[in-house]
Amino acid sequence: MHPHLEPTPARHRQARGSGPDRPALLADEFFLIAHDDQTGRPRLHQSAISHGLAAALLGELAAAGRISFDRGHIYVLDHRTPADPLQHLILDRLVGEPQHTATRTWLSYLAATAHEEVARRLWQAGKVEPQQQRKVLRTVTVHVPTDMNVAAWSWARLSTKLRQYEELDAFDLALAGIAASCRLDQFILDGAPYAVGAHLRRLLAAAPQPMRELLADLDTAIGHTVLSHRT
Repeated sequence: MHPHLEPTPARHRQARGSGPDRPALLADEFFLIAHDDQTGRPRLHQSAISHGLAAALLGELAAAGRISFDRGHIYVLDHRTPADPLQHLILDRLVGEPQHTATRTWLSYLAATAHEEVARRLWQAGKVEPQQQRKVLRTVTVHVPTDMNVAAWSWARLSTKLRQYEELDAFDLALAGIAASCRLDQFILDGAPYAVGAHLRRLLAAAPQPMRELLADLDTAIGHTVLSHRT
C-alpha cells in the first residue's frame, strides 16, 4: 500500500456535515453520485464509474493547476506535491511516465484502481463504511454512506441548480460534465423538462477548453467500454 494512503484510525474518521460543508474533491463527489446514497450500490456499470472517477481525479489536478489537457494529451504544468495524498499519487504517476501523454491512455490506466483509491479516501474521511455482501457466486464490497444527507448532497445540489437554470461554478460544471458523460445526468435530471437538459448542454458547450477536452476523451473512453461489453 502506498505510504500516503494508510487508513486513518477509526477514532479520527468522522463524517463531516452535510450541505454547504462539502469536500472540494471532485472524485469523492462523483463517487457519491454514482452510488445509491442509502445502500452504496452502484447506479451504473462499474467500468463507467471507474472511468468517471479517473476523469475526476485528473480534474482535481487540473483544478489545482498541476496539469492541463490539449488535443487529446495531458501536460504537466507544475510538479509541486499536492496536499491531498491521492492527488500526490496520481501526479507522481504522470510525472514518472512522461512518454505517455494521451488522455485516453491515462483514463484507462487510472480506471483500473480509481474505485478502490477513491473509496479508501472517502473511508478515511468517515463518509463511507465498507460492507461485505454475498452475491450468487461471490462476495462483493459495498461502500455504504455513513450519512445519507452527505451522500445525497452532491446530486441534489446539481439537480436543484440545473432545474432553476442557474450557472454552475467550475467545480459543479466539471462534476455535472463527468456525470453526463457517464449517463448519470438521466438520474440527476429525472423528471425534469427537456429544457433543463438543454441548459446543461449549453453550459458544457461553453466550459473552458481544457475541461471540454477531458470530457470529450471521457466520452470516447466510455463509448469504447460499452462496445467492448457488447462484443
